[in-house]
This record gives sequence, C-alpha cells and structure tokens, in this order.
Amino acid sequence: MDLEHKFCRLDGAGVTVTDEAGIEGYASLFGETDQGGDAVAPGAYAASLARLTGGGRSVKLLWQHDPAQPIGVWDEIREDARGLFVRGRLLPGVARACEALELLRAGAIDGLSIGYRTRRARKTEGGGRLLTELELWEVSLVTFPMLSSARVAAKGDDPETAAWRGMAQALGALRREMAGG
Repeated sequence: MDLEHKFCRLDGAGVTVTDEAGIEGYASLFGETDQGGDAVAPGAYAASLARLTGGGRSVKLLWQHDPAQPIGVWDEIREDARGLFVRGRLLPGVARACEALELLRAGAIDGLSIGYRTRRARKTEGGGRLLTELELWEVSLVTFPMLSSARVAAKGDDPETAAWRGMAQALGALRREMAGG
C-alpha cells in the first residue's frame, strides 16, 4: 500500500513558531473532514506511536514530504482529545530548514501534512473514509494543506486564539467563494 498524505494548515490547529526555530501545534484534528473526504478518529495514531517509541524510532520532520529533505526533529508527538499534537524544532545547520523558518515567519507557507499508511478505515455516507488506525511515518511542512482548519499561528498566539483566526479565515474564504470571487 502506498504512503498517503493528509494536509493541515497550521495556525487553525494552534501551531506556533515558538522561538528561533521551534514549532508546535496540531498536525491532525480529530473528526474534521479534509478536502479528500477523510476524517481521522480519536485514537487512530496510538498504536503507531507506541510501536515507534517501543522500537526506538521517530516520526520524521520533512520538507514537502521529500524523504531526502529532513529539516528538523519532532521532540514530542502525542494524541490528546483534539488531535495529533507535535512539538519540534527546525535545525539551523540545515539550509532548507532555515529557508522553511523564513517562509513560516513571512506567512509564505502555513501548512502541515502527515505521511501515513491506512491500517483501518471505514466508508462514510458521503463517500469518504473515517480513518481509525494509521501508521504514521512523517509530518511535513508544506505549501498546500488539505485540512483548512489548521494553520500556522503568529509567534506568541495561544492555540485557542490561533484556532479562532483560522476559523475566521476559512469563513472569509467561503464567503468570497460563494460571492463568486
């Protein structure tokens, strides 16, 4: 089975640039349907995270899902009631990481995307899937996210403030789309 990707905008999910190179927030939000019609169920990552930890392995922090471009490390990845929380840092000695940090600060990129394999899922009425068990491989910084409710927050924003900003941006985009422009 091929590796799949699920994209999230960062700031609606509470991801913040925490210091010169630190980032934290949610890479996936439970129960929210993405543009592909899929939603992730609570607990979908638990077995994968346990296997990784038990095997001394980690989820990779990549640039645009490119396995040849690791740009940092995830220091913490865990599930909570809201979704998949990640905390990590971009590595200053990696040129692409420095570029990614500048792009994040400028707002030129604002997305996270998970790379995973589906282990268990069920079809939903709308033709999508409810993903109930995923094998998580990597979480990437990306240009084009798929889950519009998760975006990069400005430095110092708390996750709740960032979530409200993301919701307001999504509603504004929807309003413009409905108005034909």
